Amino acid sequence: MPANLTPQYYEAERKYKEATSPRDRLRALREMLSVVPKHKGTEKIQADIKRRISRTNEEIQQAKKSGGKRHNEYVKRPGAGQVVLVGPANSGKSSIVDKLTHASPEIGAYPYTTMKVLPAMMPYEDIQIQLVDMPPITETHYEGWFGNIIRESDIVLLVLGLADLDPDKSLAVIVERLEGAGVQLTAGEPDADIPDYRTAEKKAILVINKIDIGGADIFIDIVKPVSGDIPVMKISCQTGEGLEDLRRTLYEALSIVRVYSKAPHKEPDLSKPYVVKKGTTVIEMARIVHRDFQDNLKFARVWGHTKFEGQQVEKDFVLQDKDIIEFHT
Repeated sequence: MPANLTPQYYEAERKYKEATSPRDRLRALREMLSVVPKHKGTEKIQADIKRRISRTNEEIQQAKKSGGKRHNEYVKRPGAGQVVLVGPANSGKSSIVDKLTHASPEIGAYPYTTMKVLPAMMPYEDIQIQLVDMPPITETHYEGWFGNIIRESDIVLLVLGLADLDPDKSLAVIVERLEGAGVQLTAGEPDADIPDYRTAEKKAILVINKIDIGGADIFIDIVKPVSGDIPVMKISCQTGEGLEDLRRTLYEALSIVRVYSKAPHKEPDLSKPYVVKKGTTVIEMARIVHRDFQDNLKFARVWGHTKFEGQQVEKDFVLQDKDIIEFHT
């Protein structure tokens, strides 16, 4: 059943994404819950909003207990999606950010170079994806606010370096820390309808870095009992091997598509695509572009993944990546 979300909901969601404090996020979440249509098609959305409200309330209460002194509790989310890089010390997270974004984070061959959150934008064709380099997570180094940022992300990129002498333990510590923060890692699409609002599923990818050292396959076998069915990629920031594959994999893992708009009898605007979730239909796209399109839409024409160019399609037609759409009202 389609969600049929209203313009009021999208406006409240925009406020949530642009909020810079827990209290602003809480206000936006409560508004989202109040305006979201109440029917079977939005049950998962309602559950996810309630979970985020509960979590944000906990953040505010924790801040009060600590005198209001909290750090790095929120990272603004520009771009088409947010990927957090999580790993032990010297795994090469900062090098990955450097190679994929050219943000030039501090990189060193000594532990704990990254002591704060470092966001940077990774270009992928005509869009930008945010990478967030987190401080290392180890048995002795973890702060509660780490979990807050990870819970709000779209993808968790687990990073291990081949120089790690005890990689299965390093990964187990990270998994345990995240579970303690209410984050469950999954290989597939996250389940938004988890009964416990304090728990969030996050799609994860495991990256084995520094494969130029050699022995990557043995390394992967060692961590397999911990990583389970989480997909594994092999890269080298030293040689560049696997980095472009990683860039493409991150885009695909976000489960988004790019859609371009076109006015009748005019050329399509290919300069800035609409970035929407996979499965978005023509009528849902019309709502995103302009409310008048949604209310008055007669039909649409689509160029791209259709039997022929400019094919007239129904309102429930599902758009694909790089489709061009022309609305007729």
